[in-house]
Amino acid sequence: MRKRGVRPVIAALAALFFAAPALAADAGHGKALFAACLACHTEQSDAQGPSLKSVAGRKAASLEDFRYSNAMKRAEFIWDEANLRDYLRDPQAKVKGNHMPFSGFADASDADDVVAYLRTYK
Repeated sequence: MRKRGVRPVIAALAALFFAAPALAADAGHGKALFAACLACHTEQSDAQGPSLKSVAGRKAASLEDFRYSNAMKRAEFIWDEANLRDYLRDPQAKVKGNHMPFSGFADASDADDVVAYLRTYK
């Protein structure tokens, strides 16, 4: 009988471990948390924050009809899951000097849930 290596098993377990937060995220809970964000992030032209519809995959500070802070204009990244998660956990650490009056989610799973919801918010 041929012995199989341990490496494939370890690799598979590692993949499951690192994917677990994404799999465990609750978009329904994220939608409920996101309701508070709608106070600033609306479709109206005088909104305090930019629209977050279709934000996942969008370049930071890229909406033509919103006046972004200089700090956000200098941000050179795409709003992928990792960047959204980092920003939602600590906006000032991710983009120093941004104007969003939100200190971040203390519970990392709340940020994960909002990211899961934002992926569907179109």
